[in-house]
Amino acid sequence: MRRDHWRARNAALDPRVDFVEIYRNLSSYEFPWDLNQALSFALFRTYAVPGIGRLLAETGEFTERTQKRYDDTALLLEVPFAKGFEDPEARTAIRRINRMHRAYDIPDHELRYVLSTFVVVPKRWLDDYGKRPLDEGEVVASVAYYRTLGRHLGIPDLPESFDDFATLMDDYEAEHFGFDAGARRVADATLALMLTFHPRPAARLVEVFSRALMDEPLREAFGYRAPPPAVVRLSRAALRARGRVLRAFPARRRASAVADLPWVRSYPAGYDVARLGTFPDCPRRV
Repeated sequence: MRRDHWRARNAALDPRVDFVEIYRNLSSYEFPWDLNQALSFALFRTYAVPGIGRLLAETGEFTERTQKRYDDTALLLEVPFAKGFEDPEARTAIRRINRMHRAYDIPDHELRYVLSTFVVVPKRWLDDYGKRPLDEGEVVASVAYYRTLGRHLGIPDLPESFDDFATLMDDYEAEHFGFDAGARRVADATLALMLTFHPRPAARLVEVFSRALMDEPLREAFGYRAPPPAVVRLSRAALRARGRVLRAFPARRRASAVADLPWVRSYPAGYDVARLGTFPDCPRRV
């Protein structure tokens, strides 16, 4: 297949109508590794908001069952774009997410902020490290996809454009990022899980590399030390070089699914979407 196959395919679609297909093409074919990393990083950013990080710490799910929570989140978020919002399994996945959220007293502004990271962080990641940036239509489709997901999750007052989502995310972080001991435990547990995705001898390098990709406000919110500037430059240059190399590769023919990723390890015999996630009493305060 031609290197620009998925870019050309997306350009032939209407981003305001075919946004699920466009987002599926981006996530499953064109940028599966990049978007998986970017969305993982997006979720990680949200822990730096004390209200979010503290809640996740108090539930114990992200510190005591980190692998399962990582896997369940990725698997549940995949179903709507893999199968479309009207698919019964996608409806089940959205019900699972809603059931978990509604078990706690989570304010709308936190849910809206989390959704904004799903829109903004992947585009910025691809701008910096991808083999190419998103086309304008692909950005429009991504916004339409997450606005639709947000409506299914009952989140009110959603931004209408990428710029609006970016302003929301940046302003929210500037106002709310701050240190919280529980949030730091969640961040530490997440980083510790990431280290298990790589051979043990590389663990220290991966940990430093991860901190090198964090921006200063994020590191400060968690109380992480900044790596030496040379390490930051080298780490980011390595990712940019990877993106340039990938430009020479042909387009992917086979979809990449979350369950196929080697670091998703909770369900070697398969899984039932209706059983993913947690089943807390509703409503519940912690």
